[in-house]
Amino acid sequence: MTELEKIAYAKIYVDKLANGINPLTEQQLPDSDIINNVKISRCLFYVSAILGQVIEKEGRSQRNVKIVKAPFQLDYEARKGFAYSEVPISISEVTRRINELIQPEEMKKLNYKHVADWLIQAGFLTIVPRDDGKMVRKPTDNGMQLGITTEQRQGQEGIYTVVVYNKEAQQFILDNLDAVIEISQR
Repeated sequence: MTELEKIAYAKIYVDKLANGINPLTEQQLPDSDIINNVKISRCLFYVSAILGQVIEKEGRSQRNVKIVKAPFQLDYEARKGFAYSEVPISISEVTRRINELIQPEEMKKLNYKHVADWLIQAGFLTIVPRDDGKMVRKPTDNGMQLGITTEQRQGQEGIYTVVVYNKEAQQFILDNLDAVIEISQR
């Protein structure tokens, strides 16, 4: 008997017990039997459902099923669908819009950090210390010429500075997406 057949056999027993039937004699158990307690019965129905899922997945429990996603890629045709913003947007918003163009259940998403890392390597962003010692990204002179700027925004903890990308900078990122993808796959 295979492991899957054993699981199917166990499910039959659990189903019978959940329905108040002795699986060995096929007789209905008295209402006073502990197996007919509502909590026990519900538990057995739950176990039966899990065993059913394992059988459907050919012996693998749901937790053991690991979906292997393809590395991020975006063909040139799909890139044409990018929703450019006329107002400057953050790198996380640029990346979110790029990720909208893929099938996320089949492919890994692009992380905004990979875009930022590429912009740092290419000389459009730099990392500088803030007054409190925290390291932050800031556009270089080349970055500002490209359309990367900073904005002051109000958050829960007060005013903060965010790096934003105008339409030309967004286009530049899309035009160089292959270089970003290369960094993301290292």
